[in-house]
Amino acid sequence: MKTRRLILLLLVASAIAAFFFLDLGRFLSLEAIKSRQDALQKLAQDEPWRSAAVFFLIYALATALSVPGAAILTLAAGAIFGFWWGTLIASFASSIGATLAFLAARFILLDMVQQRFGDKLKSFNAGFAKDGAFYLLTLRLLPLFPFFLINLLMGLTPMRTRTFYWVSQLGMLAGTLVYVNAGTQLARINSLKDILSPGLLLSFVLLGISPLLAKQVVAWFQARKAYAKWPRPARYDYNMVVIGGGSAGLVTAYIAAAVKAKVALIERHKLGGDCLNTGCVPSKALIRSAKLMSQIGRAQEFGLKDAGAQVDFAAVMERVQRIVTTIEPHDSAERYTGLGVECLAGDARIVSPFEVEVKQAGGTSRRLTTRNIVIAAGARPFVPPIPGIEEVGYVTSDSLWELRALPKRLLVLGGGPIGCELTQAFARLGAQVTQVEMLDRIMVREDPEVSALVAARFRQEGIQVLTGHQAKQFQIEQGEKVLIAEHDGREVRLAFDLLLCAVGRVANTKGYGLEELGIATTKARTIETNECLQTLYPNIFAAGDVAGPFQFTHVAAHQAWYAAVNGLFGRFRKFKVDYSVIPWATFTEPEVARVGLNEQDAKEKKIAYEVTRYDLDDLDRAITDEEAYGFVKVLTVPGKDKILGATIAGEHAGDLIAEYVMAMKHGLGMNKILGTIHIYPTLAEANKYAAGNWKKAHTPEKLLGWVKRYHAWQRG
Repeated sequence: MKTRRLILLLLVASAIAAFFFLDLGRFLSLEAIKSRQDALQKLAQDEPWRSAAVFFLIYALATALSVPGAAILTLAAGAIFGFWWGTLIASFASSIGATLAFLAARFILLDMVQQRFGDKLKSFNAGFAKDGAFYLLTLRLLPLFPFFLINLLMGLTPMRTRTFYWVSQLGMLAGTLVYVNAGTQLARINSLKDILSPGLLLSFVLLGISPLLAKQVVAWFQARKAYAKWPRPARYDYNMVVIGGGSAGLVTAYIAAAVKAKVALIERHKLGGDCLNTGCVPSKALIRSAKLMSQIGRAQEFGLKDAGAQVDFAAVMERVQRIVTTIEPHDSAERYTGLGVECLAGDARIVSPFEVEVKQAGGTSRRLTTRNIVIAAGARPFVPPIPGIEEVGYVTSDSLWELRALPKRLLVLGGGPIGCELTQAFARLGAQVTQVEMLDRIMVREDPEVSALVAARFRQEGIQVLTGHQAKQFQIEQGEKVLIAEHDGREVRLAFDLLLCAVGRVANTKGYGLEELGIATTKARTIETNECLQTLYPNIFAAGDVAGPFQFTHVAAHQAWYAAVNGLFGRFRKFKVDYSVIPWATFTEPEVARVGLNEQDAKEKKIAYEVTRYDLDDLDRAITDEEAYGFVKVLTVPGKDKILGATIAGEHAGDLIAEYVMAMKHGLGMNKILGTIHIYPTLAEANKYAAGNWKKAHTPEKLLGWVKRYHAWQRG
């Protein structure tokens, strides 16, 4: 493939070089065409088909090679063949030539550009895949932009060739008509300025922006059609109604109240959502107790004799609830009421794009009219339809917090972040844990070496990690619960006392009126939104887990800003959600944190990268803390210090990653991190040492050779 690209590049370059070296441009000047007009017209009359074919090939070739002269050739088409035949020839020749240039640029340069800049072009590519035809049509209608440059640049986008051709054919037609018509009056033209008068240029500009205006008009008509059967209230009770009191809902309501909008927040269960009540907060409290137990078990490593402890599982779970209760006021109805949010407890149902019905305790209901609605209904654990699963019973990350007795044998189904965190926590608290994952490794979103590091630690702590095992059926055999799984084509039977189902979460999209309003969901079973988080109805937004694409508390809060601002001030300006720098962490031991690309992502997206690694067993603070394991791995643009992504596996990785998050967000590179003072001895020094390793790998050896000679000369 590379050879063919090189051959094509050499052929194109040679043809362009020959054009300029042989001064072929002299035949494509206004003076040359005018001086030969009579002879060319006679030739066209005597041999119409042959002359048309030769002219067509010359025009298409000139356009394909992007050499100067397309405008002159269009004039010549009118001068030689007349208005109708000239328009036909010039229109198709220019479109075919432009498409050839488009294909050449794509074949030679597309892979290289996408590999080098793929991460930054992700949103650009998505936008062009969706609205590229509008953008191209706008550019084609504006003669201010060089057409040859448009051909080449469009080849570097994901636009379909067929789309490029027909949009080019249509978009260039207006300009072709003007030039061909001018060509029929060639004797009166002394320069191209005689054609492009200020009035004509203004007409082209107005014509050029018409596709974008048309897009807005289409959006307006689509919204009008969507709203057609829903009468608007004469007045609104609220500026915004938020459905769901988790991270996305709370932050949306907070922002709306902060800018003095009247906002209602509806929650059917408990404010704080999954994060406070069943997710982040309780799981981290449980992990902390489990980690302390693990550290006590390692007491001899720290020079302590006879250290020991016994787990009181019920007390551990009561501590978890105490932590939740302590944090609860941060997300309470009292606090948000004080901030200006009207908090309502009950089941919400969207009955129209402007009305939300709330069924409250005691059977009463209220209808709220509102200008904007934000759906922040969150997600719930997904329970796969495996035969027998209901009969054996199970707990999920939502329901396990009611446990007060530690299961002797715990079976964890799932090797993602939730499954891994809870697997290790329960094992450290004394349960015999078996983790079952159908894929070939746990934590598949991370690089294989990260998965291997965590799995090795799990096995070291006595956890049975079974990857490549597909759950087929649950049974109760002689009073004992059993999972029948398939591994390498054979049956594996696993006995257990309690099943923890942790195979992912699914968005809550049922039961509050989406179906009746016709609001669509995606293949991932989240609510379908545009880049501004708007649904089918521009005044109804979705944010958080229910919207995707990431199910993290901090991403939900991030989206909430866009939902609130676009809802309240979207008539003036809308903001597209920025997903360019999204960090996350899995709170196992070793802790794993990541931002941006890792190696497997970069390879899948064919993005060129360099890897810099620093192993934490070399770090003084990690050694003193007896936590000398793990690594910092950074991906950078080849030959540059620009950071594409970072992965950290080790103690406090979730805290250490923050430096790379800030660096990527604000365009800081490895040199800036290296030049920043880090306190000694801290784990944060690992980031500086990783930057130092990058610097060593990019040492200017030739320059240092000359410096060595200089020092030798200085010594005499």
